[in-house]
Amino acid sequence: MFPSLSRDKQSALQFVKNFKPHVEGQQIRILLHGPVGAGKSSFINSVQSVLHGRIYTQVLADNTSGSSFTKKYTTYKIPKEDPQSFYPFVFNDIMGLEPIKGVHVDDINLALKGRVMDGYRFNPESKMSEKDPFYNSSPADNDKVHVLVCVIPASTVSQMDDKTVQKIRDIRMEASALDIPQVAIVTKIDEICPEITDNLQNVYKVKYMKEKMEQFSAEVGIPMTSIFPVKNYHEEIDINSDIDSLILSALKHIITTGGDHVNFKKTQSECSGTWA
Repeated sequence: MFPSLSRDKQSALQFVKNFKPHVEGQQIRILLHGPVGAGKSSFINSVQSVLHGRIYTQVLADNTSGSSFTKKYTTYKIPKEDPQSFYPFVFNDIMGLEPIKGVHVDDINLALKGRVMDGYRFNPESKMSEKDPFYNSSPADNDKVHVLVCVIPASTVSQMDDKTVQKIRDIRMEASALDIPQVAIVTKIDEICPEITDNLQNVYKVKYMKEKMEQFSAEVGIPMTSIFPVKNYHEEIDINSDIDSLILSALKHIITTGGDHVNFKKTQSECSGTWA
């Protein structure tokens, strides 16, 4: 039986609003990547909408273009009710993956390490160099990525070309080498079958949806426990409890995972210091 979305929403919303990393002054940096048109920018807007309790658009998104709408590396902070304070997690959107062009995998790898500064304009023709003015030669911990999130549309899971899948695998391997945890978000779930279109609460009941998630898990290696189906806000003019619940479920897992990563790194550093 599908859990009570209303109860789960309130519980998850309270968790997110109260979330605070154990390390003072730490912010959880969340990097979104995935194919063009997957809904990376829309997910950031959707998170903003859920936390503000109204439809909110901070990140420009375009669902009509066949090429990536995101051109620059930008950090998105989410203000709390008090406009002078922000949630302790930030999002970075990135140019979409394409078989031939799109963002360079090397640029994403540099972003994972905190080497890419805000304002860097992605160039499909060439990767970032150390001589670039937006290259960060001395990244602080807050500059580094703490959670890597792959965003993929449900309708294209079985249609991704081999080159795009390989790029996702390569990025995942780099993140794993850096001990950065990975999460996947499957978007546009309402577009794959009538049962979900009519009622989002059916998302975990529909066998076809589960098969899509399992297929993606097998292709890129992200476990099912770290793959979350969501519907982004797109045409809606008012917030919807079911949409909110799915977004909050994914967000809660993302920031918890990021917090665990920060704590793990801090423990490693303290141990190294003890034995130095």
